Amino acid sequence: MKRMKTQIKIALRIFFLCTMLFGVIYPAFVTILAQIVFPDKANGSLIYRDNKLVGSELIGQYFGGERYFSSRPSATGYSALPSGGSNLGPTSDKLKQQVNERLKQFRTFNQLSETQAVPAEMLTASACGLDPHISPEAALLQVDRICQTRLFNQEKKKGLILLVNNSTELQQFGIFGEKRVNVLKLNLKLDQLK
Repeated sequence: MKRMKTQIKIALRIFFLCTMLFGVIYPAFVTILAQIVFPDKANGSLIYRDNKLVGSELIGQYFGGERYFSSRPSATGYSALPSGGSNLGPTSDKLKQQVNERLKQFRTFNQLSETQAVPAEMLTASACGLDPHISPEAALLQVDRICQTRLFNQEKKKGLILLVNNSTELQQFGIFGEKRVNVLKLNLKLDQLK
């Protein structure tokens, strides 16, 4: 009985020690270190325009209308709270129907021909439903629509194509992932295009 009480005391001490160490001290240390070393990333990579929060570069959002580049489709309606994919597999009839509808909508919206290839990310939702990037090819397919809506001449169109190319992020460490364009950042630069 006495031995059991001793073991319980030891177990409780270890429990409280681990709780303090891994539940309070370590998280506080990591939080303070992150705030000192890279505060922008630690706070969600938020983007402000005229002291007003416009979004995060890490979370995709909806851009309606013809004046802006469109984001990748979202299975969650661009809501960060219930982020997640649709869980539809490659043999799903519902997924095939969604892809065909998105293909038709993207071609119609951007005035593309029926034979124009459309990058897959514009037809399928990402796994989290909040992917903030599209491929440079998907962005370039939207240039004509934006130029027509904003009444850009050929000189401004060249500037917009250059903007897409300059906004293209390379593969991480030169090998991981694909080249990509952050849609929020691109649209903010688009508004500043003279």
